Amino acid sequence: MPTISLVRDDLFNALGKSYTDDEFQDVCFAFGIELDEITTEGELASKDAGSKGKCGPDGGAVVYKVDVPANRYDILCMEGLTRALRIFLELDKAPSYRKVEPTDNGGTRTVMSVEASTASVRPFVACAILRDMTFDPLVYKSFIDLQEHLHRNICRRRTLVAIGTHDLDTLRGPFRYTAADPASIQFSPLTSDDGRVFNAKELLDFYRTDESAKHLSPYTDIIYEAPRYPVLYDSRGTVLSLPPVINGRHSRITLQTRNVFIECTATDKTKANIVLDTVVTMFSQHCARPFTVEPVDVVYEGPELSVETTPLLSTRKVAAKMSEIEGLVGRDLGPELVCQLCNKMQLGPASYHAETDTVVVTVPPTRSDVLHAVDVIEDVAIAFGYNNLPIKVPGTLTVGAPLPINAFSDLLRDEIARAGYLEVLTHGLCSRAENFAKLRRPETKAVSLSNPANEEYEIVRTTLLPGLLKVLQHNRAAQVKDGLRFFEISDVVLRDDHTDVGAKNIRRLVASSTSMVAGFESIHGLVDRVMLLVQIGPTEAYAGNSMRGEERMAVLKDKIQYYIVPSDDPAYFPGRCADVILVEDGKKSKPLKVGTFGVLHPEVLKAYDIPFPTSMLEIDLEPLI
Repeated sequence: MPTISLVRDDLFNALGKSYTDDEFQDVCFAFGIELDEITTEGELASKDAGSKGKCGPDGGAVVYKVDVPANRYDILCMEGLTRALRIFLELDKAPSYRKVEPTDNGGTRTVMSVEASTASVRPFVACAILRDMTFDPLVYKSFIDLQEHLHRNICRRRTLVAIGTHDLDTLRGPFRYTAADPASIQFSPLTSDDGRVFNAKELLDFYRTDESAKHLSPYTDIIYEAPRYPVLYDSRGTVLSLPPVINGRHSRITLQTRNVFIECTATDKTKANIVLDTVVTMFSQHCARPFTVEPVDVVYEGPELSVETTPLLSTRKVAAKMSEIEGLVGRDLGPELVCQLCNKMQLGPASYHAETDTVVVTVPPTRSDVLHAVDVIEDVAIAFGYNNLPIKVPGTLTVGAPLPINAFSDLLRDEIARAGYLEVLTHGLCSRAENFAKLRRPETKAVSLSNPANEEYEIVRTTLLPGLLKVLQHNRAAQVKDGLRFFEISDVVLRDDHTDVGAKNIRRLVASSTSMVAGFESIHGLVDRVMLLVQIGPTEAYAGNSMRGEERMAVLKDKIQYYIVPSDDPAYFPGRCADVILVEDGKKSKPLKVGTFGVLHPEVLKAYDIPFPTSMLEIDLEPLI
C-alpha cells in the first residue's frame, strides 16, 4: 500500500478541525485507510540521511504517515485526502469538475500535435491546462509529491505513463510531440542548476553515472537503447521534456507560476487519461475558478488525422441491486440510507429506481477504482461502518484440513530430512536449455511464458532436476568430503489437453547425493526407504533373499509392489540408472513407471559446472499415496 506523509497541523487546517492522535486514527479506520506512523520532520530527515538516532523535542512538525489503498489514486496527496475526508464526514459535498474553454487567443484551444514517429517509443499523450493557479510552499510540495506517488503506482515507474508539468507562460503553443535522433535533442534539463546544455544521449549517460542523479538512473533504461527518443517542443523549438526521464529547465514550475501545462506521455492510453484526470481534479481547487480545467486538442498525425480532446473528466453510471447491497452488508438499510452512504463516498448523486430495485450512482473522474457494482457495495459497507456490521455465526460447520497430497508431502519431508538430506526450494520457472538440452533430453511440449522477463524464465519446469542442479552449482565450493545431500518436494507442470487449462500440476520428489564416491547405491537406499515409509513392498523377484516373505508382506499396502528395471534416460550414466515400477500383486502386465534414479551423466555435470560425481532420484508422489 502506498504511504503518504502529511504534516499534522497542515492536515487539520485543511480538514477545518483538530483531532487527537487516537481520534484521527478512528477517522482513518472508518474511512478505510490506516494511520501507520506518527513521526516528526526531524526523524524523517534523519532516516533519509541514514542516521539511526532519534531527534530531540525540537525535531520539527509532527508528521502523520498514512497508508492508503493502492487503487485510490485520488487520495495520494493532501488535497485529495482532505477533500475525501470532508465529504465522508459530511462537511462538504462532492465537487463538480468542469472543462472550460479558453478566454484568450480568441477562444482557440491549445493544440498538441503527435507525429507518427512516436509510435515506436511512447505513442500516446494527454494534456490539460490549469489556469490562474495559486501556489504556496505547501501546495507546491503536494503537487510534486502526487506526481512521484503516481509514477511509483499506476505509472509503473514511468514505464506506462510519465507526467510533465510546465509553466505555460514561458512557452508558446501549439506544441509538438515527436521522436528524434538523440544527438539532435539539445536542452538544459531541470536538474541543471548552472544551465548546462546536453544532448539527449549525453544526458542519459550522465544520469547513469553521476551519483547526484541516481534517482533518475532507473528511468534511463526505458529509452536508452531506442534509436529515437520521445521529445516535446513548443512552437519556438523549446524542449518541454524528454519523457520519461526529465523536464526542461526553461519551463520549470515555481511559486510564481500561474498557468500550468500538464502533459502525460504513455504506452497505455487508458492509464494516461486516468493519471491526467487525477492530477487536474486534485489541484484544480487552487484555480481562480475552482474545479475547472482547460482542455487541449491532441492531434494524431498519420494517413488519417484524429483529434482527441483531453482531459476526459468522464463520469459514468453504475447500478447495484438493493438485494445484493443488503445481502452482502447483512443489514436492511433502505434505499434512502444507501443513497446517503454513496454520497459520502463521492458516488453521488445516487438515486433509487423502484421498478428495478437498484441504486444508480454517478462515478466521478476521481474514482477510477470503481469498476463494478461490487465496488459500490464495498463503499456502502465502508460508509456504514465495518464495526456496525452484524456478527453472525456461519450457518455451516466446516473444519479446515490439508489436501491429502500436502499432508503426505509434509510427512515425507520430515522422514527424508531425518535420513540426512537438506531441503531446498527452487524456482518454478527455468530456461528451455536447462530443462532439456543440459539434461541431454529431447525437447517436448511445455507451458511457455509469452513474455518472459529473461531467458532464465522461459517455461514452467517439467522436471525438478534443473533446480537442484543449480543449487549444487552454487554450492560447488562447499566441502564434499562427507557428501552433500539435498532434496525438494514440489510441483512440475505438464501439458495436458484433457484439462480445462491445458496443463496439470504433478507433485514430485527429487533428491541428490554428491561426494567423491557418490555411486548408484548412494541414492538406491533412499528409493527403498521411501517405499518402506509408504508401505509399498518389493516384488519377490526384486527382494530376493534380502527380505523374508513375512517381512515383505508386512509392508505391503493394498498389495501394491515395486521393482526396478534398467533405464535409458539420457540424463544418467548408461548402465548406472534405473526406473522405479509399481505393479499390482499378480498383475505384472500393467506396470506403472513412477520415477528414475541413478548416476548423472558427466556431460550433465559439465553443463551445470558440477565437479563431483552426483546421483539423483526423481519420483512422482501421487501414485504412492
